[in-house]
Amino acid sequence: MDDDLNKTKEQAKKCTEELLAAAGLQERDILVIGCSTSEIMGKRIGSEPSNAAGEAVCAAVFPLLAERGVWLAAQCCEHLSRALVVEKEAARYYGLTPVTVVPVPQAGGSWAACAYRRMKEPVVVENLDKAQAAAGLDIGQTCIGMHLRPVAVVVRPSSPWIGEARVTMARTRPKLIGGERAVYVFDGKQPQTITHQQR
Repeated sequence: MDDDLNKTKEQAKKCTEELLAAAGLQERDILVIGCSTSEIMGKRIGSEPSNAAGEAVCAAVFPLLAERGVWLAAQCCEHLSRALVVEKEAARYYGLTPVTVVPVPQAGGSWAACAYRRMKEPVVVENLDKAQAAAGLDIGQTCIGMHLRPVAVVVRPSSPWIGEARVTMARTRPKLIGGERAVYVFDGKQPQTITHQQR
């Protein structure tokens, strides 16, 4: 792996670590990642897919998720309508319906194709249905929001770049419902209000 791809791997690892720390994901939670390898390489999204960049991101992400028991949903490109590559076990657990397609760089994208090759038993699903992702990492403005739970909260990475691609990250939290009288935190003794920073 050359120096640029090593840097890509390290940047992807750092962003993923920061997101996992901020989101507090639990075992069997889903992390959705969309990734334009073209953007990583400094090209327009979808124009020049790079298997090497996809492998660099996979090499950074897969070990971190495996050690926490977090499931990856690797978003395909728009040519597959932003479908997702997931492990068969995750699809069964969440009741997701697989479809018949194998992502390739020209239809699905290099990131999804690399993720498909790395997973133990990969399947493709059209969406996460009611499962929804607990957090998301968007590398290169790939529009992952459609797969996140409400409510998404931005997580600011220490560096917003992986290669030449801009990074956007989000965790999710349960909706705050009610009005000015609503209470959101109970410490076991007395209900407490919640500040904007705690949201």
